[in-house]
Amino acid sequence: MHNSPTLPIDQTTELCACVEELSAEKRNHVPLSTYRLQFNRNFRFEDVRKLVPYLASLGISHCYASPILKARAGSAHGYDIIDHNQLNPEIGSEDEFRQFVAELKTHGMGLLLDTVPNHMGVGHGDNPWWQDVLQNGRTSAYADFFDIDWAPLKPELWNKVLLPILGNPYGEDLESGNIKVTCEDGHFVIRYFEKLLPIDPQTLPLIFAPSKHTPPSAQRDAIPAELDSLLAALARLPANHMTDPGEVRRRQQDLPLLVAKLFRLYAESEHVRNSIDEHLRRLNGTPSEAASFDALHELLERQAYRLAFWRVSGEEINYRRFFDINDLVGLRMENPRVFAETHKLMRRLLADGMISGLRIDHPDGLLNPGEYFLRLQRLYVASRCLGAQPASPAAGDGIELDVHSLYTGPHPAPQAPLYLLIEKILERGEHLPREWPVDGSVGYDFANLINGVLIDHRNEGFFTKLYHRVIDGTMRIDRLIYESKKLALRRSLASEVNVLTHMLNEISNSDRRARDYTRSVLREAIRETIACFPVYRTYIDERGHVSDSDRRYIEQAVECAKRLNGTLSPAAFDFLRRILLLEAADTDGTFYGYHRRLYFVLKFQQLTGPVMAKGLEDTACYIYARFISSNEVGGSPAEFGLPVDEFHCGNQERAEHWPASMLTTSTHDTKRGEDVRARLNVLSELPNLWATQVMKWRRINRGRKVELRDGRIVPDNNEEYFLYQTLVGAWPLESQDEVERQEFMQRMQQYMEKALHEAKVNLSWLNPNPEYVAGMNQFIERILTPRYRGKPNLFWDSLQKFLPTVMYFGAMNALTQTLLKLTCPGVADIYQGQEMWDFSLVDPDNRRPVDFDLRRQAAAELCSRARAYDLRDTGRELLHDWRDGRVKLWLTMLALNCRSRYQNLFRRGRYLPLHATRSRQEHVLAFAREHEGEMAIVAAPRLSLTLMKGKEEAPLGSAWNDAELALPPEAAGRWLLNVFTGERLLAGSSIPCRDLFGVFPFALMVAE
Repeated sequence: MHNSPTLPIDQTTELCACVEELSAEKRNHVPLSTYRLQFNRNFRFEDVRKLVPYLASLGISHCYASPILKARAGSAHGYDIIDHNQLNPEIGSEDEFRQFVAELKTHGMGLLLDTVPNHMGVGHGDNPWWQDVLQNGRTSAYADFFDIDWAPLKPELWNKVLLPILGNPYGEDLESGNIKVTCEDGHFVIRYFEKLLPIDPQTLPLIFAPSKHTPPSAQRDAIPAELDSLLAALARLPANHMTDPGEVRRRQQDLPLLVAKLFRLYAESEHVRNSIDEHLRRLNGTPSEAASFDALHELLERQAYRLAFWRVSGEEINYRRFFDINDLVGLRMENPRVFAETHKLMRRLLADGMISGLRIDHPDGLLNPGEYFLRLQRLYVASRCLGAQPASPAAGDGIELDVHSLYTGPHPAPQAPLYLLIEKILERGEHLPREWPVDGSVGYDFANLINGVLIDHRNEGFFTKLYHRVIDGTMRIDRLIYESKKLALRRSLASEVNVLTHMLNEISNSDRRARDYTRSVLREAIRETIACFPVYRTYIDERGHVSDSDRRYIEQAVECAKRLNGTLSPAAFDFLRRILLLEAADTDGTFYGYHRRLYFVLKFQQLTGPVMAKGLEDTACYIYARFISSNEVGGSPAEFGLPVDEFHCGNQERAEHWPASMLTTSTHDTKRGEDVRARLNVLSELPNLWATQVMKWRRINRGRKVELRDGRIVPDNNEEYFLYQTLVGAWPLESQDEVERQEFMQRMQQYMEKALHEAKVNLSWLNPNPEYVAGMNQFIERILTPRYRGKPNLFWDSLQKFLPTVMYFGAMNALTQTLLKLTCPGVADIYQGQEMWDFSLVDPDNRRPVDFDLRRQAAAELCSRARAYDLRDTGRELLHDWRDGRVKLWLTMLALNCRSRYQNLFRRGRYLPLHATRSRQEHVLAFAREHEGEMAIVAAPRLSLTLMKGKEEAPLGSAWNDAELALPPEAAGRWLLNVFTGERLLAGSSIPCRDLFGVFPFALMVAE
């Protein structure tokens, strides 16, 4: 709900009153705070229903659920949806879901739901739409639901879907007998180990066709007459590549009847079953006789898909994927029918008031994100104003025409009534398009903002020099990101580049000034421009509207590509720039098809995002190890902290434009948890000590590295430095017994295995190297064993001595981070379990079960203490026992409950930066929130280790010397109540920091 998210609307319609009512309802029910829950078969609706009272006691206003629609069996995350119109039975029934929502409403809470419009899961044979496409090809009712190129560059793939699922080259797998046809309960399928693929019924007669090894008369006689008649009828069906509407309709009408007849025949006739078994035995061939597989090969070639070795997917796959994951196929959500069919259940849940808002996963994958967001707003209006089921007349997207007309009139609309957040990754200086009817992002921008301000940016040069010393060389991060993006374009996403190249080549052939550009030149121009793209994508829509920011990013990318490619014709880049900007044809009359150019632009935009993600997030962030706390989603390894003023500017901008955007510090996608980053940030205050430790550890562990048969040493210098930072960030707070030590060691081994593969330096997912992984595991085991070769492990001992100070001030950082998240403009989100300490790394590490019993018990005890004891005494005790995590829970509970009491203040309040005076100004992060007479003052320490000169004590009292916190004029003469201590202070023009932080180093004061 940013300040001007208006939609075009005809105010004369009778629906306007309903829309106004919904908008008013939204203004009063925008989430105050959310709690992210990761549903799976071991954490179900019923489990979460029992947690609701606990979450309510924390002060949470909304549960924030991972996808709950039907996903593939065993899904650990829910993003591989196979049916948009069913709830996932593994996490509960609809009745259980409704009971969960009812429990939320009983406690005055709502539900924010994560949705996945970009893609569907298809890899396990349980997606009915995808299976129908594989069986029926272009005659399938769902052929245009998926983003499939039915006329790709390779003629052998025309009218087919490439399925790169084979573990070996096709011929090898075929002639080894790994690909078989089976008849399972009357249904013919292709079986490849555990994978099942449908067979086009029109091709079933090929199974019974005469072979080279059996006399035709004998084979024909073996087929029962009733089966023979049915096979003849199947053969007369239109082929799966037909596109003529009449032929497609005839096949769709006749096929179900014939298949049902075949099923009955199989069930009722033993003679038929025996005949089928005999013919399948012959069809499936004999591994020692290559020619015996000819008939099976012919049958496979007639299917609407082409089986292929998994390694060919990067270059030849002909459907859009979620990044480079073959099992996640892109949906054509721009197709109104796809929207209608995928949002039936969603409409019903919205109509029933079960959902308070939506989080949109990966909107950058959509052809036109803005149009999708608008459709969701229409869907919400239709569901709440007209009911769960669409009524005639309705448009192709299943939304009533009256609602469509509501949003096409000339008059301004009330605010978009559905609370909508989008998973948009914003680069530095990038902003969400103001015209989108959304309320903000999911908060990666804030996560990097708060993380950056807790890093001592003044030491960037030292850490850069240290890094170059460790790796014995230099590494330019801008060049690394550029090369990593090109690697993705040449390997995992090469097919997408080939498609764009083909499209651009056809455009150039229609232009006499551009027709001499060869395919290879155009391919390089595309590749280099995408590698230089400064943001994830632009948002030119189907109307051809090019915004000023779109133009700026395209021109910046093209100029960068020209500069880095002195041997490639600049004119080719200029040609690409003109196409991307949809500039008018020249005056000589050479016109190369506006719609063709527009479609190229739309598809180009869908590729730049995955390339940025693969190059930056999934490669560079695992290579550039200067300071890995900065290597985060939405951030950049190139960053090394930021000044306090920049932190304030980011918050002021959000308060003005996107006050309901989410604030997050950990998600299911972050590279490491919030407490890990907070601890690592302490290292930025210890440059000399850190450098000494690293060099010492390298000397100690030099003899523990592993030499491979090819002469490589594992780990290399960069990987070793990456590992040391990871160990420091994730090391458990409490001492470990042997079982816990082994568990931690295994976590580190699993994490580094993923990091090695993502980095793509010594191995990758496409080119695995088990020997290298084994070497890394061995090295980790050696350095994390307290005694090595019968002697004390000097690395272990040194690490144990180094960690306590870093851990302590890491906890101070984490508490500062938590308080600011809970009070800055926006909707504060807590990732499951992180209301107490959690030192998780990237998934799947961050999906481990949460000990909610521990948290519930701790919260109940703290609530009791709050009623029975002086808040100051409780604060002192929790600070003393900081390792048990209750202090983070305590701060979270008090801050969230303060938000609940002052809802308008935290939803709509202005953001006023505050500054400390004299020598401590770099050590205070403070601001005021003000709204219609209500006011809160928030203050927390920054760079606490430096402030305390390394002494493991909280920054209290005299540590602040004579520093004062300047207050806004509106606070003067008012009593301020400190939520954490119960103290009351009379505000003047300033407050002495020694009083503000007298007994607790964090302050949240509300004006009485």
